[in-house]
Amino acid sequence: MYATGTTTPRAYLAAAQAYHLRDAVAEQIKCPTLVCEAEKDLFFDGQAQQLFDHLSCPKTLLRFTDAEGAGAHCEVGASRLAFARIYDWLDETLGTSEGGRPDDAFHAI
Repeated sequence: MYATGTTTPRAYLAAAQAYHLRDAVAEQIKCPTLVCEAEKDLFFDGQAQQLFDHLSCPKTLLRFTDAEGAGAHCEVGASRLAFARIYDWLDETLGTSEGGRPDDAFHAI
């Protein structure tokens, strides 16, 4: 509720309706984007792939499975695995050159 500026659960749910993929919203994202998908997400099943398909920016889809212990929403049960893979993506995507400055390739994106 804090992030949406709402004061009640009902108002929060109403505000959440404004978040959608209609009108080419996802296609407007320009920065490299990581989308994570849990195999058995109870809340947003299939939505990670749907978002990924709409993105036109540099993108990566990380899939997490039950076999890894990470098949639940937000990879609950395998946080260390999820964080390791997410941090690896950040390193690869936003990594630094020898001079400690962001790679020139990232700035060109």
